Amino acid sequence: MTPQEFRNSLKDTEPPASLSPLLLAVWWDAKGDWRRAHEIAQDEDSRDAAWVHAYLHRKEGDLSNAAYWYGQAGKPSAKTALEVEWLEIVGHLVEVEFSL
Repeated sequence: MTPQEFRNSLKDTEPPASLSPLLLAVWWDAKGDWRRAHEIAQDEDSRDAAWVHAYLHRKEGDLSNAAYWYGQAGKPSAKTALEVEWLEIVGHLVEVEFSL
């Protein structure tokens, strides 16, 4: 799967069966289900999960909680538009999962 194929899957009502939990989280976020995305992200334990978790709290507007999770991810707090960060996360996760 490529990042573009992932984005194309957003036209569907259900996510592709092959997605990892973190890609599933950002898929649900893009579909407008922040709560579902957050539940998935908080159940994972990795730097990538912390990054997704940080992004979700930033999107929610809880910047202090987001800052904590960016720290757990080993990343500075994002300053870019949310859409830009979402694309960066998707690109990274697709690369990691599908070894592009």
